Amino acid sequence: MSDPNDLAAFLASAWQHLGRGVADGRSPARYPTFATVSPDGLPELRTVALRRASQTDGMVEVHTDIVTPKVQSLRALPKAALHVWLPKADLQIRLTTTVEILTGETVEIAWASVPPASRVSYGTEPDPGTEIDDVYAYTKPPVRDRFAVLRCRIDHIDLVELGERHRRAEFTRETEWLGSWLAP
Repeated sequence: MSDPNDLAAFLASAWQHLGRGVADGRSPARYPTFATVSPDGLPELRTVALRRASQTDGMVEVHTDIVTPKVQSLRALPKAALHVWLPKADLQIRLTTTVEILTGETVEIAWASVPPASRVSYGTEPDPGTEIDDVYAYTKPPVRDRFAVLRCRIDHIDLVELGERHRRAEFTRETEWLGSWLAP
């Protein structure tokens, strides 16, 4: 068994789970909850698909349609939180981030990696969140110009492991991810 006091190993384990979420669509880390604050100050939560995770850069990425309410919220306040629950590991990962909205030529490589069947997620007509008269009164054409990458620069990581003995630690970019233990 590894040393439960090893902060670096605890953080590395979280990054391993995030990496698995990118690579494996069946991993619970694949679909984190993404939280923003609306322009009128209300919390907003939704499930997103994790598309990239880089421990070296301290960053994760998700894709979105540029006209969604979350993008409007991020334009007003470019902060987001992501929450991942990993039941088999009894691990909660919370990330606090500063978000950069990438579009146009800067996302060509990301767009090329989106399978054609999934491209319909970017271009819903009418715009996502618009009231419609019938449950299926919308179309989903793939619209390349509506595709965006949300690059989430991680500022803070909070890990809680709910094993036999609970463990909690926080890591910040400011401290170069050294970490400290917190009471769970």
